Amino acid sequence: MQIAIDGPAGAGKSSVAKEVARRMNLNCLDTGAMYRAVTLKALKEGIDVHDGKRMGKLAKDCKLSVEYNENEGTLIFLDGEDVTGEIRSSRVNQHVSIVASSPELRKELVYLQRRVADESGGIVMEGRDIGTDVLTGADFKFFLYASIEERAKRRWLEMKSKGTDVDFNELLEEIATRDRLDEERKASPLKVAAGAKVIDTTNYSLEEAISAVLDFIKQNSEEGQ
Repeated sequence: MQIAIDGPAGAGKSSVAKEVARRMNLNCLDTGAMYRAVTLKALKEGIDVHDGKRMGKLAKDCKLSVEYNENEGTLIFLDGEDVTGEIRSSRVNQHVSIVASSPELRKELVYLQRRVADESGGIVMEGRDIGTDVLTGADFKFFLYASIEERAKRRWLEMKSKGTDVDFNELLEEIATRDRLDEERKASPLKVAAGAKVIDTTNYSLEEAISAVLDFIKQNSEEGQ
């Protein structure tokens, strides 16, 4: 089974995908982490993140691998180094949407994502173009969203719990900018995939969001029998 979960930053995709995968005994892939890893490498090497062709070559040449740990979720290895924590930095946050707008880069990573799905034996994949581009034939497609204020609040609390001091209004502006870049990019923009189940998680707890996904899958799986 292949399950695609799309949506903007802070909508709950990663947390929902991880738990849905665990309960259904499926693999899980956070594709956004892959774009973050390439962004991190570009920043470390001083490469212009606006240079789409160079970013595509960087993605093709770097050694990017994904592992799934039941307790820790998706682990991202870049050139043999675990960068799972490092790719969540504020600096990467500010540049990842620019990097993700490169058609050349997306082509390389989509190829890798499809290969991961094909070799998984069953997967929950989340990102911004899974249902519209990466896994267009997924068995189930979901689009999660929430108000921008709620999404900023979630990220603020998450970063605060990790000891990172960040201004809420700056975070709100950062998410608004990411939304605009993701929605307006020419290559695979963020949008609701045809046939996707749309879920507003603004007033949902994590468990309620997970249940909404699982209940929809169960109901429609039974109807298809």
